[in-house]
Amino acid sequence: MAGGGFTDTGNLKRAHLYEYRITGHFIFACVIAASGGSLFGYDLGVSGGVTSMDDFLKEFFPTVYEKKHAHLHETDYCKYDNQILTLFTSSLYFAALVATFGASHVTRTRGRKASILVGSTSFFIGAIVNAFAKNIAMLIIGRCFLGGGIGFGNQAVPLYLSEMAPAKIRGAVNQLFQLTTCLGILAANFINYGTEKIHPWGWRLSLGLATLPATIMFAGGIFLPETPNSLIEQGRLEEGRRILEKVRGTTQVDAEFDDLVDASNAARAIKHPFKNLLKRKNRPQLVIGALGIPAFQQLTGNNSILFYAPVIFQSLGFSNDAALFSSVITNAALVVGALMSMAFVDKFGRRAFFLEAGAEMFIVMVAVGITLALDFGDGKPIPKGTGLFLVVVICLFVLAYGRSWGPLGWLVPSEIFPLETRSAGQSVVVCVNMIFTALVGQCFLVSLCHLKYGIFLLFAGLIFVMSSFIYFLLPETKQVPIEEIYLLWQNHWFWRKIVPDQQRKLGSQV
Repeated sequence: MAGGGFTDTGNLKRAHLYEYRITGHFIFACVIAASGGSLFGYDLGVSGGVTSMDDFLKEFFPTVYEKKHAHLHETDYCKYDNQILTLFTSSLYFAALVATFGASHVTRTRGRKASILVGSTSFFIGAIVNAFAKNIAMLIIGRCFLGGGIGFGNQAVPLYLSEMAPAKIRGAVNQLFQLTTCLGILAANFINYGTEKIHPWGWRLSLGLATLPATIMFAGGIFLPETPNSLIEQGRLEEGRRILEKVRGTTQVDAEFDDLVDASNAARAIKHPFKNLLKRKNRPQLVIGALGIPAFQQLTGNNSILFYAPVIFQSLGFSNDAALFSSVITNAALVVGALMSMAFVDKFGRRAFFLEAGAEMFIVMVAVGITLALDFGDGKPIPKGTGLFLVVVICLFVLAYGRSWGPLGWLVPSEIFPLETRSAGQSVVVCVNMIFTALVGQCFLVSLCHLKYGIFLLFAGLIFVMSSFIYFLLPETKQVPIEEIYLLWQNHWFWRKIVPDQQRKLGSQV
């Protein structure tokens, strides 16, 4: 089969012996850890709204403000084409990709909890600096602190959730990160809608309120238990078993504990995890998890819509209030998509969501491109009916992304790396994600200006490529224990040609 890669759970090592119950301790740990997604989400939502506010533009980007109001009855693609303005957005992601390598060391040696605490602290500082910014330099410095927080949080939180979750519900639990990201985006849109009417300092309130999710994450993080995987990796076996029994709600954890110890022993033998990522046996995880999926997640074009939703809708002729309200509707669709994915991803699988939603996203991008080619540009206001149609189809696009590439872009990489390269692998995931987030964020408005409707057709072509990538190269990982994912590669039509013979023989013996 082209996507091959289902593994019979009866052939796994000890997976059929795992036992668990859903406990209050487990729920608390996952909910608090998942709040880290709200940092990422709040910033995604707030930055686009702030950059469309007149008070913010007048203070920091007067030339953009003048261009925006030069022709009040004219719409065009280039109103917000300013590289310093886009640097305000993308500088955070350049900082995040640097921070994630420091986060890898902290996550591996000090634990996932430590990175969560560092990330929330850095994000809090960045929010304060931005709220009181007096010049562009302060804005960029604040964004860099925010980026450090996201680099640490995005590195640690998906790992924490995947390691805490039992295999049968790992997909839903891991997607708490995406759900809180979506809720953060939605909350930021509501806040922007309200603060836009507070002159002249409403934008400061929008940026400053980022301290709230950071405070929640830090305060809750103090009481978080470390993951059993991390404790065992650090040699704290008794504590690791005690936490495992607590989060699984049973003392019958011998099988899972033994698998974790075996994985830990292999991990401690690896002195250079980043170098180990390049070995042939880790080629599937490198290509799919560390490079392909995080890059493609950004090349869907969705985050461009999230960054600049108010800006896009204003450029298409909507008033400022209508643009902000349209972005609220769009991001509500993102939350619905995340809930759909949480409810069904462990039933239908990762591949089904990737492929079904990919087809829908492709169709929508083509429809948007054709619509804009016919009804928009050259100073011609967009008809109201066409504007409504664009809002609807963009919501459909975001809904599809919200149940596929959004949550699965974090879930799948977090569950396919073996323990010995997991923190290093997740750092590369975050780094690649942030590189493409920053590049797309930095280039989108200038691309919108020069390519016009063609930018949406370009995204459609990229969605076709990434859907083909998933179809041919990603095996199904649903309900496979995280420490036994490596067995999938030996049964995959393509990867079994890449994985060394010795590892395949090991898989046939277990």
